[in-house]
Amino acid sequence: MKIILNEDVYNLGEEGDVREVANGYARNYLLPQGLAVVYNKQTQAVFKSRKAAIEKRKEEKRAAAQSLKQKLEGLSLTVKMPAGETGKLFGSVNNAVVAEALEKEGVEIERKKIDVPTTSIKNIGKYTVLIKLYSGEVAKIELLVASTDGKAEAALAKKLEAAKTKSEEKAVGAGEDAYADDEDGEEYIEVEEEVEAEEEAAEEETVVEEADAEDGDSEKE
Repeated sequence: MKIILNEDVYNLGEEGDVREVANGYARNYLLPQGLAVVYNKQTQAVFKSRKAAIEKRKEEKRAAAQSLKQKLEGLSLTVKMPAGETGKLFGSVNNAVVAEALEKEGVEIERKKIDVPTTSIKNIGKYTVLIKLYSGEVAKIELLVASTDGKAEAALAKKLEAAKTKSEEKAVGAGEDAYADDEDGEEYIEVEEEVEAEEEAAEEETVVEEADAEDGDSEKE
């Protein structure tokens, strides 16, 4: 069915947009809720007369979306939940939880417009949450998910420190092995050079001896 939207409908269009939708969707939801009207010559004429007013409202919505985006991206959002020592939450952080946290900051956002990584967050840490605003505007919020008692962070920090120390020790050990290999290589090169020098000296002595022998034969003749 072809319809004209009376209002903005999420994931469908904005006020005044013409759309083709399923008959059931139009008859059971859009038309009864007053969100749309059937597209025909009469409704087309009505919306044409309202075009200027609709465009003005769109500009106002865009400006409001820009302002809201700046406000959202300036927030420092933290959600605390019980968690184990591995950092795994006893529960999860989904769009409803984020919407509730935003409401505490004085911002009301429909949860369907909140995009949480992998649908829900199940571990402590820092995440980026996307908020879909008007006309394609998207706000990015940095979300810190922490444990309620701080024990999970302490346990993870301890593990990270231990892993770092182990890595550094391994790197030092690898460096010593490499140094030993370099020394062995240098010794090998020195021995090889000595052998080559001795061979060259031996060759020179042989040449001198042969030359002396030839001179002796000449004198006898």
